[in-house]
This record gives sequence, C-alpha cells and structure tokens, in this order.
Amino acid sequence: MVVFIVGINIAGYVAFKIWSTKAGVLLAGLLGGLVSSTATTVGYARRSAGSAGSTHLAAVVIMVASTTVFGRLLVEVGTVAPGNFLRMGPPIAAMLVACGLIAVAALRFSHKQTPQMPAPGNPAELKSALIFGALYAIIILGVAAAKEHFGARGLYAVAVLSGLTDMDAITLSTAQLVKGRQLDATTGWRVILVAAMSNLLFKAGVVAVLGGHGLFRWIGVLFGAAVVSGAGIIWLWPV
Repeated sequence: MVVFIVGINIAGYVAFKIWSTKAGVLLAGLLGGLVSSTATTVGYARRSAGSAGSTHLAAVVIMVASTTVFGRLLVEVGTVAPGNFLRMGPPIAAMLVACGLIAVAALRFSHKQTPQMPAPGNPAELKSALIFGALYAIIILGVAAAKEHFGARGLYAVAVLSGLTDMDAITLSTAQLVKGRQLDATTGWRVILVAAMSNLLFKAGVVAVLGGHGLFRWIGVLFGAAVVSGAGIIWLWPV
C-alpha cells in the first residue's frame, strides 16, 4: 500500500514538474489534487492572505484540487477492491461529478490568470513513506477495532478523525476490509464519503486560519455546497 500511494504521488509530482510552469487555473487544481490537495490548500491560503485580489483564483484552484481527490479515490478503490468497484464506485463518482460542477461554476467567474503553484515536496522521500505506512497501519487497526466493538457508528467516527489528515489511508483500509468481506460495500463507500467530507471541513479550517476572510467566504460557499452534496448522496443513494 505504501508503494502504491508513493507511486501515485510520484506520478503527480512528475506531472507537476512537466506542466506547472504552463498551468492555468484548471490544470493547477488538477496537479494540486494529484500531489496533495491539503498541501495545495495550505499553499494558496498563505499566498492569498497577502493579496486580496487573488482570493477567487485561489478558491477555484483549491476546489478543483479537492475535486480531483475523488478521482484518486476511485483509482484506489478500483485497484484494491476491483470485485466491489461497481457497488462502491458509482456514489464516489457521483460526488466527483457534483464537486466538478461546483468547480466549473466557480471557474466561470475566475479571471484569466496563471496561478503560481506551490512547489511540492519529494514524494519518494523515505520519511514521507514511513509516515504514511504508520498512519495506514493505525487507521486499518482502528477501523477493524471500531467495527468489532462499536459497529457502523464506530467506523464513521474513525472516518471523521482519519479524514482530517489523510484520505488515502482510510480509503485503502476500508477497501481492504470490503475486499476481505469483513465490511459490506455499501457501508464501505459511505465511510469513505464521510471521511471525504471531514477532509473538506478540515481544509476549510486551514483556510480560516491561514487565508484571508475573502478566501474563507469563497471556500465556505464552495465546500459547503460539496458537503451538502455528499450528505445528499449518503442519504438518498439506494442501498
């Protein structure tokens, strides 16, 4: 799993090195989501804090990066639990479409500027790989223990906590449990979407702390719409 995630990160890093100098708003967000949507959020929040005119541009890039995450989750679920992809993939894809529409709506109001992208760290660095490995081990243990002792409610609590910092670990661990028939696919994709909404709220908090009020207002609207969409999918999607 560590090699798998490092491989995805390296692919994003290579794409960043090739296209970052020519990145427009859309491409900047896509690259940011491939490398790290959280790091992208931190980078743009800091830059927008000192430049009121770039708040909308930063909000669009952050929204596109956060949308790209759901494409990444689909790849992870399809790789780890291919036999359950037809049950787990569609609601995640629906969230991808919903966030994509929100990002497109925001993009229509953006100015034609070329954003300056924050440089990502080395994704193949041993320290980063070891940290992810430890985090993955903790989360997969937490998910299994929560299911054993507290049932579905415990799983959602773990999803909320783990989604604050990382989406890959909770997605991979949940997909592994579904693949091993320790968790049904319907609960699995719901756990992943709950973690994703927790991650959106965490990034909104990052913007509130590091960015200006203008950026936070934009992110509040965009992420608020995304969270409402996710809640609607969880609530209305047929079992």
